Order: sequence, then structure tokens, then C-alpha cells
Amino acid sequence: MKKYTYFALISLIFATSCKEKKVKMNEEIKAPVAQIKPHNLEKHGEVRVDDYYWLNDRENKDVIDYLNKENEYYQEMTAHTKQLQDDLFKEMKARIKEDDSSVPYFYNGYYYITRFETGKDYPIYSRKKGSLDAKEEIMFDCNEMAKNFSYFNLTGISVSEDNKWATFGLDVVSRRQYLIQIKNLETGEILSEKIENTTGSAAWASDNKTIFYTKKDPKTLRSDMIYKHKLNTDSKKDELVFHEKDDTFYTTVYKDKSKKYIVIASSSTLTTEFQILYASTPDGSFKTFQKRVRGLEYSISHFANHFYVLTNSDKATNFKLMKTPESSTGIENWTEVIPHRDDVLLEGIDIFKNFLVVEERANGLNKIQIRPWSGETPYYLPFSSETYTAYSTTNPDFDTDILRYAYQSLATPSSVIDFNMVTKEKMVLKEQEVLGGNFDKNNYIEERIWATAEDGTKIPISMVYRKGMKKNGSNPFLLYAYGSYGSTIDPYFSTTRLSLLDRGFIFAIAHVRGGEYLGREWYENGKLLKKKNTFTDFIDCSKYVIRKEYTSKSHLYAEGGSAGGLLMGAIVNMAPELYNGVIAQVPFVDVVTTMLDDSIPLTTGEYDEWGNPNDKEYYDYMLSYSPYDNVKEQAYPNMYVSTGLHDSQVQYWEPAKWVAKLRAKKTNNNLLFLDTNMEAGHGGASGRFEALKEVAKEFAFLLDLEKIKK
Repeated sequence: MKKYTYFALISLIFATSCKEKKVKMNEEIKAPVAQIKPHNLEKHGEVRVDDYYWLNDRENKDVIDYLNKENEYYQEMTAHTKQLQDDLFKEMKARIKEDDSSVPYFYNGYYYITRFETGKDYPIYSRKKGSLDAKEEIMFDCNEMAKNFSYFNLTGISVSEDNKWATFGLDVVSRRQYLIQIKNLETGEILSEKIENTTGSAAWASDNKTIFYTKKDPKTLRSDMIYKHKLNTDSKKDELVFHEKDDTFYTTVYKDKSKKYIVIASSSTLTTEFQILYASTPDGSFKTFQKRVRGLEYSISHFANHFYVLTNSDKATNFKLMKTPESSTGIENWTEVIPHRDDVLLEGIDIFKNFLVVEERANGLNKIQIRPWSGETPYYLPFSSETYTAYSTTNPDFDTDILRYAYQSLATPSSVIDFNMVTKEKMVLKEQEVLGGNFDKNNYIEERIWATAEDGTKIPISMVYRKGMKKNGSNPFLLYAYGSYGSTIDPYFSTTRLSLLDRGFIFAIAHVRGGEYLGREWYENGKLLKKKNTFTDFIDCSKYVIRKEYTSKSHLYAEGGSAGGLLMGAIVNMAPELYNGVIAQVPFVDVVTTMLDDSIPLTTGEYDEWGNPNDKEYYDYMLSYSPYDNVKEQAYPNMYVSTGLHDSQVQYWEPAKWVAKLRAKKTNNNLLFLDTNMEAGHGGASGRFEALKEVAKEFAFLLDLEKIKK
């Protein structure tokens, strides 16, 4: 046992005394109380009274004042954790290789590299012609470009076929409304034409002077229009090529891997449609590939004189692969390449000159299959771990036998690997470095366990913890989930997470229904009128890890963001007694009001995920779980809620209203914080180090509840 010196003992007594004073001070700090201004919301002959509807106005000074008061309250109440937050930030930053760079990839005569420099927040995008020994050409130094902005994001870099021009998108507000500009890579000149309110990406035609891009509706932010722009012309005179008028669809445009086609994609939750145009004839007319049919999903990849079509046609729930001549692309011409399988989800393909690479998911685990075009026997890449993530990465070239893929797990840093599909030899090009000298992946245990849901369904949980963990109910345990849109949260490595694991936390991902971890049916059974399965699955996973004594109610924590924040809002209403603390990041919690307001960004396109509340059946079902509408007088866990003033995905007023209502209703004195980033949106801070400060806040919240001071 560690012995204390006299001075250490005095320090301990002093710290204890200070702690007592802090408790008294915290008791005197009053939480903000939002004004109650009843607002009637009527639908289907029913009236809901929203006392905090007035917060739905970021131009209102009173709203900004309230958000600032919540921020001040959070700062005052957590002042005693400032040193811990700073220590966590420094600790997490110290693990990051600051002068890091990506593995170069070769495309159209150039090696492309993304790198970071020591002490700088933003990436530098560069290239080298023909050889890695060639002189570096810096395309974009985001550190220089970001100097005058509190938020900065550069995206969508697209280089013309002659390698002379590059388009790029800029967002300096965090609203995901990007300004597209064009740079001459030979002279460094950025052209004067500016294209506003776009998705940030663009596709070059083969003439090296025409680009196609997507504009957004300025109010709803739905990407709904495809335009064509010519170099050195006024962007206000750009030609509208396609307008997606169905407000449940989004549209985008890109060039396919073969470079032969410009492709317009229109998609909703359940339905897709593609249009194609020869990249060599940018002034021609787009041709519909296969007309949209509700419920028909497909994606296309061009190779030789065929298109390969990944689709759910003919009730292929887990998708199948078809092909069709490029001259006859309607569904009646599709022929089967890989059939539908009930136990395997077909997630994607990558086409090479000599091989077809197929990405699958079976029993929740990623599989990569190599299928030679020659007809030789297909084979799978060997993966033996119990829980991991593997996927094809940057493979822009047809004419190669090398597949580049990535591999990682909860305890294994991410690796980039080149695999020779002929010789079956692999080369690890890079493994994520974890600096600081203390990390050894052999010090951690990964496992996958299966909880039983209340309806008998087995729910997988991936977890990681340090060796030596004992199942005695005393372990702090952070359970994370998302559970919507068919988005699967695979087991991934995180250097920041080590700050919890090394302090005794168990970290786990609950693969609840609503994602696609166990196939498409897993998603279908967690949406629309089955959405509550997502919530009860998470609760049942929580009960399971408590019952198996991985943790206990006093040490269990839950975390989720965006739609995962909705999950957090639901579970604290349904089973608040299970959790000591909850982190809800940019939470989607005011489901009914938001889904009834088609002026809010992204609403109408969500009907196939949540249902359309203009239909009474969906209205009633949403109302039965909507976190904001179901806040009641009961004890709630300690909660840390974060949002961004400029969030375009989940508007800031949802968490703001939710916290205000929770303050008024909760019957205990547990902590409740609303932390609003007044300069950011859905993704939080833009710099790689600034983002760590947000993680440090969350970790300090958890550690403080566990009385872990260092």
C-alpha cells in the first residue's frame, strides 16, 4: 500500500476541506430556469402544450441569453473538474502522432497524401507526380486557410482528369452549406467564381472544364438540384440539369470509378434511382438507369460493357448482385451474379480488372470475398478475431491486383493493408501509432456477449476492458449505441477511449435493432412502428451486464448521439433507475414536433425511418416514445447534454427544450447540464485538438461521478 508523506497528508486534508466547500458552493449555484410560455400544437384533433416552444428562434436575444446562462451554469458546476479536463486533454493529445500522414494512394499519375504537422489542427492535402520521391505539391494547407475562422471544414476535393484543376468545398459556419471554389493546381490561383449553398462535392466531365454539383434548398437544406458549371463563367448563370421535386428524396452527382459516366443519384430511405451521362459529352442529356419504384433500392458500378447492380429487388432483403448491359439498364435486363442469402448481408462491391471484391456481413462480422473474373474459386480474407472491423478503403484504380483494406478492433489500432489478390500476400502499410509509451494491446480483453431481449431476441454486445477485470459489480461501465437508419456501429479502436479503460472502465457497444449488424431485418425491426425495439434492446443489454455483474446500477453509464441521443432520451424516461449517468450528444428528442415541421432541415426525407406523423397511427406511436413529450415527474440520472447552435441535423432547440423540461420535472438533485457550442454544429469543433477538449468534458463528467480524480 502506498505510504503518504507528511506533505501529501496535509495536501489530502486540504483537498478534502476544499471538496466540502465545493459541495456547499454547488448547492448555492442556481440552475437556469427557462421561462414557461405555453404554445398550443394541434394535430388530429389533439392539443399538445409546449411550454418551451419559444426557444425555437436563434435570432431571439432571450434564447441566446438562456443558452449562455446554461453554459455558465455548466462551467460553474464543473469548475472543480477543470484540472481533470485539462489533464485528460493533454493525456489524449499526447497519444496522437502530431506529424502524421496517410498512406499515399496512386491515382491518374499522382500519389495523393493527407498529412498533419506538429501543433496544427488541420490537414494538409498534397500530391507527388509519378513517384513518392518527387517534389511535394501542396494542394491545400487547411491551417493557413482556417486562420480567420473559429470553425473550418474543407471537403469534396475533386481533381480534373488533366490534373490541372481541383474543386473543393468550404464550410466556416458548421451548417454543412458548402461554398465550392476552383483552384488551378499549376499556378495556385483560386478562381473568382464561387458557388454557394452546395454539398461541397463536384464531378468533372472529361473535357476538364465542366463540373456538375449539387445545391441545397436554403431553408430545409435538402440537396435537391444538380447544376452544371463551366470554368471561368458566372456561377449565377449555371444550368439546372436536374431538380429532385419529391421532398422525401435527396440527390447527388459523382463520376463513376471507370471515369466513363457522370451519375446522378436520387435516394430516400426506401428507394433509389440513378441517371447516367457519358463524361465525354457533358452537354448531353442524362438517361434514367432504372425508374424509381417505391421500395426498390439499388446501386450501380460500371465495368467493361456492363453495370453491376447491388439491389434488394424481388424481396432480396439482404441484397443480391446483378449485372446488366450498359446499353440496356432496365430491371428486366438484370441477371444474377450473387444470389440473395438469408444469413448474409451484401454490403458493397469493389471492381478491379481481374477481380470482383465483395463486402459482406455474417453473424455481425465483416467478411471480404475475392472473386476472380477468370472463374477460379472465390476465397475470403482470413479474420479470426471474435469482434473486429474490416473494410475496403481507397481503391481508385481498376488496373491492379492489389486490394487496400483496413482492419481494427476495440483493442487493435487501425491498420491499412495491401493484399495481393494473386499471391495472397499481405503487407501492413501502416498501423495507427499510439504514443506515450504505455499502450500495449495485449493488456486489453475484447469479447462479444449476447443479451436476451424481452421478446427473446439475442442482442450482441461488443466490449473491451483491461486485463484483470473482476465481475463483482463494481466496474464503471460505459454502454454506447446508435440504432437507426441501418447504420452499424462496428467495433472500432479509439486512442481517447484508453483514458477510460486505463481508469477501470469497461466500454461496450450494444448492437441494438435499428442498425444492420445482423442483417437488413435487424434494421427493419428497429424502425417505424417497431422503433421501440431499439430502446428496449438497450435497456435489456443494460440489465444483462448488471445481472452478470460486469457492473451495477450505481456504476452504469449510457452514451449516444443524434439518433443515438433519441435513444438516450427514451431510456431515461423508461428506465432511469438503471443508470448513474447519461451522455446525450446533439440528441434528436423532440420527435413529433420536428417531424410535423417540414420546413426544418432533413424532415421530409425521414418519413420512411420514423413514419409520417400526419398519419394518426404514426403520430400516436411517435408520441408514445418521443423523449421530450414523455418527460415526467420522476428521478432522472445525472446527465450531460451537448449541442451546437448551428446544427443542421438536429436543431439546437431540441436539447435546449428537453433540458428545460427535465429541470422542471425531475424529482431529484442529480446533475443536469446543457453545454452548447455557440460556434459549431452537428459534428462539434472542427480542429483535431479542439475536438479532444469536448471529449475531455464528457470523460471528466463520468470520472467525477465515479469519484476518480486523476
